[in-house]
Amino acid sequence: MNIRSKLILVSLVFFLFHCKSAKTIVNGEANFNLSTKQLIKENAKQSPSFNTFQSKLKITLDQNGKIQSHTVNFRAKKDEMLWINASFSVIRALVTPEKVSFYNKLDNTYFDGNYKYLSDLLGAELDFQKVQNLLMGETIYNLKDGDYKASVDDGKYIVQPKKQRELFEIFFLLDPSLFKVKSQQITQPKEKRHLQIDYLTYQEVDKQILPENIKVIAVEGNEEIILGLEFKGITLNEDLRFPFKIPSGFKEIEL
Repeated sequence: MNIRSKLILVSLVFFLFHCKSAKTIVNGEANFNLSTKQLIKENAKQSPSFNTFQSKLKITLDQNGKIQSHTVNFRAKKDEMLWINASFSVIRALVTPEKVSFYNKLDNTYFDGNYKYLSDLLGAELDFQKVQNLLMGETIYNLKDGDYKASVDDGKYIVQPKKQRELFEIFFLLDPSLFKVKSQQITQPKEKRHLQIDYLTYQEVDKQILPENIKVIAVEGNEEIILGLEFKGITLNEDLRFPFKIPSGFKEIEL
């Protein structure tokens, strides 16, 4: 066997090995007979359990018809930090419960502040827990902490507060077989704002059900931002580093 053939064989083995580590989840038998309490309990059972998370993350941004696509390294330490690093460390971000930080070597700028930046971008009040939940396929608001009711429509459970809040309305759509979130929607009618997070596909990694493809739609007035997130090559519970230091001489972005 020549060198070229050996390289092809090794590449195929590597590819097949990693393909087996994650598979797209196909919906099984639906159960539409659960009470609201039972449904929330089943959803909680599917909450992913891990210490660290790492993947390639393809980010596609569609803003006013202008589309940009980038693939970055994404790491997370559950309940502590979220970390993004683009090729050659051109852009790096660190999100913690205390603040949001990032820098951009393309224009020598940085941001180091609160969650207002992310909240304004997506049109909803966010904090670390909400951002983590959004990325991991969990409801932005903990269903156990509120008073909710469930109904069935178009093959999905619809979970909403028994009494919607005055300033915004919340809806969670749950899959009747996986009991994972299919969509979560927050609407602020007076502000003409709408945030919708659709979980198009899930994947199984080390017996954990995790998002594979997420579509985020943020609308404010006549402006619309569509964000696509695709997680590839997920690994869990490895020893990871989260290096982050804003380079000297960069100009701070003031919001």
